Amino acid sequence: MGDTILLVEDNPDDIELTMRAFAKNRILNKVVVARDGAEALDYVFARGVHVERDPRDAPAVILLDLKLPKVDGLEVLKQVRADPTAGLVPIVILTSSREEQDRLRSYSLGANSYIQKPVDFDRFSEAARQLGLYWLMLNEPPPLR
Repeated sequence: MGDTILLVEDNPDDIELTMRAFAKNRILNKVVVARDGAEALDYVFARGVHVERDPRDAPAVILLDLKLPKVDGLEVLKQVRADPTAGLVPIVILTSSREEQDRLRSYSLGANSYIQKPVDFDRFSEAARQLGLYWLMLNEPPPLR
């Protein structure tokens, strides 16, 4: 797996907040932003505008919002998990949804973690720091096939 973070988020304010939080916490990994579920799937499966990308160079982690245009986050999660190679990528649901059903469904479809977006920058920045520390520094990814 690579060291790229795939951020799947359609809200420009949340994208900016995430990028600022990464910068503040010196998370220097390349971040690819997909603004809808279809674009995220194209990136993961190296198709469409991402056809030139090596699909074996999977992201280190996918940060996935649930409420997305075109293809919602749960469907993205389901399709990624169905793939033998891409399905091994850690997926963190990063959403404002407080619906218990969304959390249950996310975990049942194979999410590694579910985080509700904090509303203030300091709390969000701390969440980003911890995400970076765990998923990019401490977590041991599965061996390449």
